[in-house]
Amino acid sequence: MKNRYLTLALLTSILHAHGQQDSIYHHKRISRTDIEVLFGFYTQSGDHSAITGGTGTEQLQVYSPEFTITHYRDSAHILTLNGGVDIITSASMDNIDFVVSSASRLSARTHGSAAYSWKLRRSNTRLAVQSGLSVESAYLSLPLGASIEHSNPSGSQEWKASLQCFFDDLRYGWISKEHFGPVGLIYPAELRDTNWFPNYKRNSYNFSFSFYQVINPRMQIAFFPEFVYQKGLLSTPYHRVYFNGSSERVEKLPVERWKLPLAIQLNVFAGSRTVIRSYYRFYHDELGITAHTLQLEVPVKIHPELSLSPLLRFYTQTAARWFAPYHQHDVKEAFYTSDYDLSRFDSYKAGLTLRYAPQRPMSPRYTFNALSLRYAWYKRSDGLAAHILTLLLELEHTRTHPLHEGFARRGINHSD
Repeated sequence: MKNRYLTLALLTSILHAHGQQDSIYHHKRISRTDIEVLFGFYTQSGDHSAITGGTGTEQLQVYSPEFTITHYRDSAHILTLNGGVDIITSASMDNIDFVVSSASRLSARTHGSAAYSWKLRRSNTRLAVQSGLSVESAYLSLPLGASIEHSNPSGSQEWKASLQCFFDDLRYGWISKEHFGPVGLIYPAELRDTNWFPNYKRNSYNFSFSFYQVINPRMQIAFFPEFVYQKGLLSTPYHRVYFNGSSERVEKLPVERWKLPLAIQLNVFAGSRTVIRSYYRFYHDELGITAHTLQLEVPVKIHPELSLSPLLRFYTQTAARWFAPYHQHDVKEAFYTSDYDLSRFDSYKAGLTLRYAPQRPMSPRYTFNALSLRYAWYKRSDGLAAHILTLLLELEHTRTHPLHEGFARRGINHSD
């Protein structure tokens, strides 16, 4: 798409220069800005809330508007800005707020990030740095990242290595009507007479590597190994745990955790209108969880501007060694959780994406690239069920800039 508009604009510039009788030449360069506007809606139901010790409603709705602006100053420099907000309504949030009221059913997460990448001269190597901010009532995260990627001259092979660091503060009060800053960790209302954790910070380090290879004109393969290390407060302070007696405590997990995901993806072009995207991911971590993911997506072009993409996903995982359901833990255990995200379960996801991509000019500078609508249904063997709806609008803004101003026969001609 980028090359198409680059060629079109260069031809237009040449024709314009030849058509001007009072100008010798116009030499222009082209910048492009891609604009993506995303709106997501997520709703779920279940009866294993970790806030109330592995029992109770998990009803939740999330509205998440988001935007991404990617500015290509030229072929070497790219600036990306992203921002959004998640508006969350949960029936169980009344149990974690300092002030127990119906208003605490509503919370919000605000996030923003910026990334800048540049291509090294006379090289197919690109460097990038990024940072941002994510904040909600009981969470503040500062991410930092850097990456390097390289492709061979033909573009048939590419690799990328990146390091992302997240520095989190889990104190309550970052976004609150009653407070104007962090006031401390928030525990269940009946357990606030004890300072359960002396530390309120968590650091995460994610090293990822990707390798893409074109096998033949109809087949591509990619590998995605990762390594994640976390240290600090890995427990959620407002998660309750009920023991087999009458005692109750706050969830407690180790202060260190590593994760090892490894994924492979194979894309096969089955004819001129169909692509088969198959994906497998293996996962293991220090908590004892081992997981497998299988996913199949088949985009089919039913019209030059319209495509359908059905998706099927199966996931299975073992339980963390410190998980037990409501009233099943022993008080002698060193670590304990009743969070069903750490339990043994299988999950299924089915979805369909409808994409309309006319790539049609709306004005001399703006192009309507695509509109995508996706629906997905998610079901877990522990009873949790969810529906996910996303709408994505893609626009493009192209602008020419004068690098040289041609001398006109009757003066100086300034081009736009």
